[in-house]
Amino acid sequence: MMPRRTRWLPVVLMFAALQLSACDEGSDNGGKDHDDDHGPAKVEHLEESGLSRLILTAKAAQRLDIKTAPAFEAQVARSESQRKVVPYAAVLYDATGDTWEYTSPEPQVFIRHRIAIDYIDGDQAVLSDGPPVGTQVVTVGAAELFGTEFEIGH
Repeated sequence: MMPRRTRWLPVVLMFAALQLSACDEGSDNGGKDHDDDHGPAKVEHLEESGLSRLILTAKAAQRLDIKTAPAFEAQVARSESQRKVVPYAAVLYDATGDTWEYTSPEPQVFIRHRIAIDYIDGDQAVLSDGPPVGTQVVTVGAAELFGTEFEIGH
């Protein structure tokens, strides 16, 4: 049986695809708010990691209402030392149960990274492996980015 959290992933991904595809509709310039022809999002495959970089137009990022927060260190339950922590809202589970998050190295640019969660403490994910402290991680809109990266609904 699939964990409760991943049961809804296909539904969320379909919704994400519909939301992002709607980003092109209704603008004054034929649905384009940029000069090139890649639509509301451009997916660049990164050869070295096998992952992708997503670049959203300003309008797509605004429509998806992407929010980020920094990874940080904190004293958390069950630990006597400072631990690397991200908001639990930044955690994405794929169909096999692997854990990921999207980082934002610059505005409107997102890269998915594998993370290793030691445990969950309330609304925080305590990591055994993850991004450097201070890295901006996506806390709202990660499922939509995942759908965009894998072209769900196209």
